Amino acid sequence: MGIGRQSPNLDLFQTAGIVIMFPKSILFDLDDTLISAYGNPERAWVKVVTEYRHRLGMVSVETLAAQISRAAEAFWSDQRRHKIWRHKLGDARREIVRGVFAQFGLDERDLADELARRFSELREQEMFLFPGAIETLKGLGELGVPLGLITNGSGPVQRAKIERFGLGGFFQHIQIEGEHGFGKPEEQSYLHALGGLGVTPAEAWIVGDNLVWEVEAPQRLGIFSVWYDGVGKGLPMHTSVRPDRIICSLTELLE
Repeated sequence: MGIGRQSPNLDLFQTAGIVIMFPKSILFDLDDTLISAYGNPERAWVKVVTEYRHRLGMVSVETLAAQISRAAEAFWSDQRRHKIWRHKLGDARREIVRGVFAQFGLDERDLADELARRFSELREQEMFLFPGAIETLKGLGELGVPLGLITNGSGPVQRAKIERFGLGGFFQHIQIEGEHGFGKPEEQSYLHALGGLGVTPAEAWIVGDNLVWEVEAPQRLGIFSVWYDGVGKGLPMHTSVRPDRIICSLTELLE
């Protein structure tokens, strides 16, 4: 666990004779922070491509899966494209797979679409709550820390996840990009969420896995950033972004 700058305006709680300092509120990201949703895509693509290997001719499973994964990473790295297509994940995945099939000379549009659909199904099936997620949210709630959920994506998709994992009751404010017309890393998204909780940026923390959306952008507003490194890889070697705190387990927030 790493800690950078000190967070101001902390509330004090006392339990079992120990004084614990918490902010006046905490904002949480959803995908790949509370639930495992999109991590390790290459493993998922290997799984999907393996299911269809008998229809791929001489192209190897590993080669095709690796190329689709690289193409997807390049596709989503463009922030303008990301903002447009993250509300249409199925369509985006079809475009990515079709492009890779063309590179390999695979004139199989229907098969490309089938792989993309299967990948979406697999991701949906394999979603799970990160260990300690409920324990952490419940513990913070019992300490009286108001919590907000701030997530990008479409309203129906994100609401379905919140309901599926029983998360709604832990949050005093739930904010989904598709329901409001703005999302991270737009300043309005953070300020609107804080307004819903009745706190200022200096009184809040934000917890999430994205170094831009949950660290760099909110830090500019004075929000204390907690980067969730759920896979334990550490900061990318060449990043200049520096979280105020790094955790590898959600329960570290209760320590």
